Amino acid sequence: MFEFLLDPFNYLFWIFIFIIIIASITIVWRPFNIYIQFAYINAKVEAIGNPYLTEKELNLLIESKNIIEFKDSLNAKKDYNIIGNNSTEIHNSLDNNFKNTIRQSKKDSSKKMKEFFNIFYEKIDLYYIKFILKNKLRNEQIEGFDKEKINLKKTQILIEQIIESDIEKIPDILINYGFNNEIKNIFLKNKIDFILLDRIIDSYLLTKFKKLKLPSKCMNAKQEFVNRMLDIKNLKNILRAKNLSYDEINCNKLFLGDGQEISHWKFKESAQTDDVYQIISGLEGTSYYNIFKDSIDIFNKEKSTQIFEKLLDEYYLNILKEISIKNYVHIGPIIRFLISKEYEIMNLKIISKGIEEKINSNIITNLLIQVDN
Repeated sequence: MFEFLLDPFNYLFWIFIFIIIIASITIVWRPFNIYIQFAYINAKVEAIGNPYLTEKELNLLIESKNIIEFKDSLNAKKDYNIIGNNSTEIHNSLDNNFKNTIRQSKKDSSKKMKEFFNIFYEKIDLYYIKFILKNKLRNEQIEGFDKEKINLKKTQILIEQIIESDIEKIPDILINYGFNNEIKNIFLKNKIDFILLDRIIDSYLLTKFKKLKLPSKCMNAKQEFVNRMLDIKNLKNILRAKNLSYDEINCNKLFLGDGQEISHWKFKESAQTDDVYQIISGLEGTSYYNIFKDSIDIFNKEKSTQIFEKLLDEYYLNILKEISIKNYVHIGPIIRFLISKEYEIMNLKIISKGIEEKINSNIITNLLIQVDN
C-alpha cells in the first residue's frame, strides 16, 4: 500500500526521507540543547570563582593596614570595582557589586532562567520590605530611605503602598502582593507578632523558589538547593530560639517548611526540648549531627550559637559544591556561584569593618565563612 514511499523516483519518497532526517536531528539535539544554554554562563562563573571564601585570600585582606589598602587589594581582582573611603561606603558598594553580578548573570543566561534571577533580586528587596513594614507597624518615622536600592518595580510599588496606607489596609496590600493569607492574623491582635511576621515573609521567598519552574533537567538541582536552604534556616532559627529560652509555641512559629532532612515533625520535636544540647542530640541520624557534635565545648564556653551557625553555613556551601558537580552541565555552577557570592560579600563586610575598627585579626577570622575551593 505504501510502496510509493520507497520509490526514489517519487517525490513523496524524498519528503519522507527529509522528515526522518529532521526527526532524527531533533531527537539527538534535544538533550544537548539544555547544555548549550548553560555553557557560556557556567564557564564564566567557574573562571571568576569565589576566592574570598578561602583561607589564603581572606588572610591577605585581613593583613591590610587600613581601609584604603583593603579596597585596593580587593579591586585588584577582576570581579570587583569597589568605591568608598569608609566601611559604610564600601558596604554599599559591595551590595551594588552583588546586584551587578545578578544582573550580568541574568543577561548571560537563557530567558528560561529570568525568574530564577528575579527571585534573587526579590530576596534583597525583602530586607527593605521588612524594614519599612516594621517601622510602619511600630509607628516609627521612615526617614532617609533610598528607593534606588530597590531592584524590582513591584517591590517599589509595594513599599510605596505600605508607606502611604493606613495600617488596617496593609494586610490586603501584602496579600495582593503574594504573601500568605495567614498574614491577616497578625493584624487581628492588639500586639503585632513580629516573630510570625518574619516567618511569613521568609516563607514567601522560599515558597517562590520551591514553586519555580525551570528546564526539566534543572529541577532536581534546584529542589535540593532549596531544601538545603530550608534545613539551614530552620536549624538556625530553632538553635537561636532555644538559646534565648523561647517557649515551644514561639519556637514553632519559626518553622519555614519541610527541607531535605529537617521535616515538620523533626522541628516540632526540637521545639519541645529544653535547651540547645537536646536539639543537637535529637539530630543524631542526620548529617547535621556530625558537624555539631565536636563543637559543643566551644558553645559551652561562649554560650552563643554563632559557632553552630558558622558550621551550618560552611556545610551548606560544601553541599552546593556537590550539587554543582552533579549538575555541572546546567544549573549547578550558577547556584553555587551566586550563593557563594553572598557569603563572600558578607566576609568582605566583616573584614572591612574589622580593619576600620582596628579589631584583632583572630576575632575577624573567627567570624568568617571559609571553605576549600
